[in-house]
Amino acid sequence: MQPIQRQEVQSLLDQFTGQAVYIHLETTNGAYAGLHSESATPVGAYIRNGQVTYTRGTITGAGSYRVGLKMENGWIYAEGLTDWEVDDAGRLLLAGHDREGRLAVALELSLTPFVL
Repeated sequence: MQPIQRQEVQSLLDQFTGQAVYIHLETTNGAYAGLHSESATPVGAYIRNGQVTYTRGTITGAGSYRVGLKMENGWIYAEGLTDWEVDDAGRLLLAGHDREGRLAVALELSLTPFVL
């Protein structure tokens, strides 16, 4: 993965607009990321192969980014994104890593289901 280049990611988000895409969205500060302490409650969210169609995809921020996907009846967003790539299958993979390189958030879009 490489640091997010806002214009390139925006162009890719635009390419998926109006299409039924599969989404992988994951956030964590729990044991998986090793970020919890005695005073903090581990939290996380996970969805894989949810299918959505969005009417607008937007990336905002600088250094740490937020991607929002506007659907007919609401929004999906991921915040704290730092890195990106397009894999060999044409999937857009976005991730947010902490200073130690641990995954804190992932947002991935694909025209085909993600392998379980």
